[in-house]
Amino acid sequence: MRSGLEQVPVSSFELGASHRTQFCIGGLSIEVVGESGADVSLVPPLEPFRSEAVASDIQIHVEWVDRLEPMSGRRVFDSGTTWRLYERETGFQFDFNAPLFGVPPYKRLLVDRLFRRATLQMSEASLVAGGYAADPLGYPLDELLIMHRLTQEKAIELHSCGIVRPDGTGNLFVGHSGAGKSTTTRLWTECEDVEVLSDDRIIVRRDAPPLEMPFGGAGDADGCGVLRLCDGSASPIGHFAQDDRAQKQVPHPRFARVRNDIGKMRMYGTPWHGEAMYASPGSATLTRIFILEHGHGNVITRLSPSQAVAELFARSFVPFHRHEYVESALDFLQELVDTVPCYHFAFEPDQRAVNTILDFHD
Repeated sequence: MRSGLEQVPVSSFELGASHRTQFCIGGLSIEVVGESGADVSLVPPLEPFRSEAVASDIQIHVEWVDRLEPMSGRRVFDSGTTWRLYERETGFQFDFNAPLFGVPPYKRLLVDRLFRRATLQMSEASLVAGGYAADPLGYPLDELLIMHRLTQEKAIELHSCGIVRPDGTGNLFVGHSGAGKSTTTRLWTECEDVEVLSDDRIIVRRDAPPLEMPFGGAGDADGCGVLRLCDGSASPIGHFAQDDRAQKQVPHPRFARVRNDIGKMRMYGTPWHGEAMYASPGSATLTRIFILEHGHGNVITRLSPSQAVAELFARSFVPFHRHEYVESALDFLQELVDTVPCYHFAFEPDQRAVNTILDFHD
């Protein structure tokens, strides 16, 4: 086995790996390759996001090594619990630890500076010897990789719930933990046949260039270049895992109709759900943004662009260890609030809060 400590990530085409899996989150397609089916298996939260996109934005090669030694280089960030980040000459290194395995990392992600090509090393000494499940893509690795790749895109992950009404109106409710995202999700699902993209974390990005739709096609084209067949129900993650129709994604066939929403913002569901456990692979054009706060009287107040950027940034998932990542996030948020109206919403946790939004006009 190779130690791989100075290994530069390489592509699956160079490696000729025998097993491959692909999934899509927030308009990004991730390809995972390895020597066995277990190496590329998706954890249950990622299964609804499985896709068959033609091109991948991120490539991960999974390999097994004898053991992983603790890193002694420049540490950039320490979560204090499960992972540490180091900067290397060729890119970055994420080490994942657990008390169960002692001091050595049980897996390590080596990734280039653009977060496009990565090698995921799994420790035989930590996992195989103890008889533990490998779980290569288990949380938080999946979210960390996506969150860092978004720094290279016009996109951001927000602490929010995304709700799509039957008429296609996409409302984003942004809030810290305890602000009422799960409550808002419950109130809307009791009131309308909405689609909940997520009850906790949403990725927002500029809409893709106009995509043509197939003859007689229903549904919505996502950012991975695949057609997602619509399932109109708002479904918890457990439902999606059992509903093939909600997961089905196919390549674009012949084209007939051009989408005309260029220049708009789009919100995407993620696997990282909250208490209500809604996690959809769907997406929708973003119509309005509401900053949630418990209050009295269900009051909606328009925010100025500077106020909106500050409020959204405080509720965003941005890697703070590099100033260019922060600057990129702030630049995108400015574009976002220039495109989508943003409001403060002081609400009471009952059906009147939903009615206030339904009756609201910009």
